Amino acid sequence: MRKSHPIITIVRYALLVFAAVIFAFPFYFMVVGAFQSNPTNTPDRLLPLSGWTTGNFININARIDLLGSLCNSLIFVCGVLLGTVVFGLLAGYAVARMDFRGKGVVWILMLLVQMVPFQLLMIPLYVQVTRTYGLGDTYLGMILPFAINTTAVFIFIQFFKSLPADIFEAARVDGAGELRILWTIAIPMVRPALATVVLVTFIGPWNEFLWPFLITKDVSMQPLAVSLANYISTVSQSVANPNGAILSGAATFAFPVIVLFCLFQKYFVASDIGSALKG
Repeated sequence: MRKSHPIITIVRYALLVFAAVIFAFPFYFMVVGAFQSNPTNTPDRLLPLSGWTTGNFININARIDLLGSLCNSLIFVCGVLLGTVVFGLLAGYAVARMDFRGKGVVWILMLLVQMVPFQLLMIPLYVQVTRTYGLGDTYLGMILPFAINTTAVFIFIQFFKSLPADIFEAARVDGAGELRILWTIAIPMVRPALATVVLVTFIGPWNEFLWPFLITKDVSMQPLAVSLANYISTVSQSVANPNGAILSGAATFAFPVIVLFCLFQKYFVASDIGSALKG
């Protein structure tokens, strides 16, 4: 391969570093402001030398049950993740690798569902979940509308279609059933898609606060997004450092997402699918 000129390489990396700094600066501002005690527009410099405090986080914990809200969010998100991964894998594999009547109709309907905003379905879903099924003030009522994600199904379909068909045909010739093929062959080869679905699905319910707020008015069952939204919009205005309260609330909310991304980012690599075939 032809090597690039050293100056071009330096310029390329300099532009990448500059773009990374621009992208990361809002997160840096959020973290620094969250630990500042100055009630003015913090921070007043890139690296304040004084005024560091954990009082903003202590105020949040004093006003809302952080641990309880976090547990509620984990129950909500884990339930959604379980439903999305299970149903997404089954539906994605069936549409991508199995032949059945109405397969094209299912594909078209799935694409049409993606075009409908969730906000348009929120009121009918709320009436159905609370009045028809009586699932108000329950975790199941919060989880059910998000248990099947058409975006996740679409991602799995595209990845399953990219796998060589000879692998599946060889497994069927050896007598393997569809579920065994899915479990032992297909899923290990689509780990990048699985990581993508987990991250995309996690961010959605983790940021969702309107639907859980509609389903339950019980404070002890509200996820972290609802509790922090109430705190930032109402309680934070009554404290001595409203800017620090808002930024600390945002930092508390963003921290689990950043940790999850750091844990899963190594799976965003291309799979060596071709090595599974001979010749």
